[in-house]
Amino acid sequence: MAAVTNVANVAHRDLLQIAATVATEKGIERETVIEALEQAIQSAAVKKYGELDIRVEIDRTSGAVALLLYREVIADDVELQPGLHITLEEARRKNPVAEVGDFITEDLPPVEFGRISAQGAKQTIMQKVREAERARQYNEFKDRVGEIINGVVKRDERGNQIVDLGRAEAMLRRDDCLPREPLRRGDRVRAYVYDVRQESRGPQVFISRVHPDFMRKLFEMEVPEIYDGIIEIRAVARDAGSRAKIAVRTNDDSIDPVGACVGMRGSRVQAVVNELGGEKIDIIPWSPDTATFVVNALQPAEVAKVVMDEAERRMEVVVPDDQLSLAIGRRGQNVRLASQLVGWDIDIMTESGESERRTNEMRVQSEHFMEALDVDDVLARLLVTEGFSEVEEIAFESTEELLSIEGLDEGIAQELQNRAIAFVQERDLQFDARRRELGVEDDVAAVDGLTPAFLVELGEKGIKTLDELADLAADELLQDYLPGTYLTPEDANAIIMAARAHWFEGEEDGHATGSSAQSDNADARSEH
Repeated sequence: MAAVTNVANVAHRDLLQIAATVATEKGIERETVIEALEQAIQSAAVKKYGELDIRVEIDRTSGAVALLLYREVIADDVELQPGLHITLEEARRKNPVAEVGDFITEDLPPVEFGRISAQGAKQTIMQKVREAERARQYNEFKDRVGEIINGVVKRDERGNQIVDLGRAEAMLRRDDCLPREPLRRGDRVRAYVYDVRQESRGPQVFISRVHPDFMRKLFEMEVPEIYDGIIEIRAVARDAGSRAKIAVRTNDDSIDPVGACVGMRGSRVQAVVNELGGEKIDIIPWSPDTATFVVNALQPAEVAKVVMDEAERRMEVVVPDDQLSLAIGRRGQNVRLASQLVGWDIDIMTESGESERRTNEMRVQSEHFMEALDVDDVLARLLVTEGFSEVEEIAFESTEELLSIEGLDEGIAQELQNRAIAFVQERDLQFDARRRELGVEDDVAAVDGLTPAFLVELGEKGIKTLDELADLAADELLQDYLPGTYLTPEDANAIIMAARAHWFEGEEDGHATGSSAQSDNADARSEH
C-alpha cells in the first residue's frame, strides 16, 4: 500500500501508475482504484469550493484530471442557488441550445492538497480499496464452499488458527482442529471450506478438519471411482481424530466398493488416515435395508437380532453376551458412530438380557390377564405367547382368530371374549367418571381417536376444552400430553384437525347461506 500513501503528493500523470500498483498489490481491478482516486479528489474539491455538484474525471489513458462543476439550468422565475443553478438566459450564452433541466459544466482549477486534505484523500482511497478487496475475497470464496483448500498457518488467536490462503485468510476454529494436532505458525494445512460469510470486519472464510465432508472429499481425491461417480459415499460418521465409519455403495456388480476404497495393500485409505492424523476408518458396505445396514455398521461386532420401531426411528440390537463390549466400543464409540451413520437411535442388548426382559414382560402381561380376565397362569401365558398384550385386543378380536389358538374351544374363546368386553366396559366407565370429575368437556370426549384413558390423561394435564385441544400441535400432543401411546403422527394430526373443525363451522354456514340467498334470487328472477 506504499503507493497510496503518497497519492496526495504526486502529479496527476502518475495517478495511473499508482492505480496499477495498488490494483496489483491487492488483487483488485485497476478501475476500482481509479474510481477511489476520483472520489478522493472530489472530496478535496468540495472542501475547497463548498457543497457544489463537483465531479472528477480521470482520463484512463493519459491520467489527466478534470474537475467539472455541474450547474442545473432553471427557469428565470425559479429561485436561484448560486453554484448549483444557472439561469436559462446565462446558460444559452454558453450553450445556445440549452434548455431548462440541462446541466452546464465548467472547468475548475486543479486542487492543491494540503496536509489535512491529503490525509483525508489517503483514507478515502484506502477505504475504497479495502471494500473492493473484501468484495473480491467474498466473490472468490463463496463458490468454494464444499471444497478442500490448502493454506499456511499465519497466527494463533485465542486458540483459533488464522490460515493464509494466499489471497485471503481463513478461520480454523479450535473446535474445527483435530484433537491434539500440533499446528504452529508456518505449518501447511489442508481443510474443508464449510462456510463463507459477509461480516462487518469483512468476509470470513471458515474451514474445518473435523467436518464429515472433509473425509468424504479426501476419499474423492484418493479414489478415482468415487470421483467418477462409480462408487458413492452414502454416509460418513466421525469421532474426529479417533475413529470414523464411512458407508459406500456401487451400482456396478463387478466392483467391490470397500476394496476400491481400501486400495492395494491399503494405500488409498492409508493416505486419508495419514492426513487425519492416524484416525481409524471403518469402510462398510451400504444397504438399502436398514436392518442389514446397521448390522454392517456395528462391525466388527456380531449381531444376533434387530428389532425396529419405524415410528420412533429407534432399533434394539441384540448381540451375543461376549460381543457386548465390542458392539458398544470404547466409551460407546462404536454404537454412537453406527447410530450417526444409520440415522437411527440404537439400543444394544445382550441375548441373556433380552431373554430376561422377555421373561419379565411375559410375567407382567400374564399377571395382567390373570387379574383382568380371572384366568389361570397357563391360559394367561398362552395368550401372551400368541401375541396379545392388551385386554382390548381380546375383546375386539374375531372369534375365528381366538379359535385358531391351540387349546381353545368355542366355549372358552367366547367366555374369554365376554370377560374381556366386560372388563373394558367397566374400566371405561371408571375412566369416564374420572374424566367428568376432571372437567373434560363432552365435546372433547366426542373427538374420534381419543379413548377414555386418553381423556383422563389430557384432563390431568389441563386440556379440558375443545379449544385447548385445538390449540395444540400434533407433535406437542404426542410428546407432551400423550407420550408412550400407540398414536402415530397421522393419528395425532387427525385428532387436532377434528378438534379445530368447529372453528370453521361459521364460515361454512355463511358460505351456505350466501349460496342459498343467490339461489333464491335466481328463482325470483326466473319467475319474473
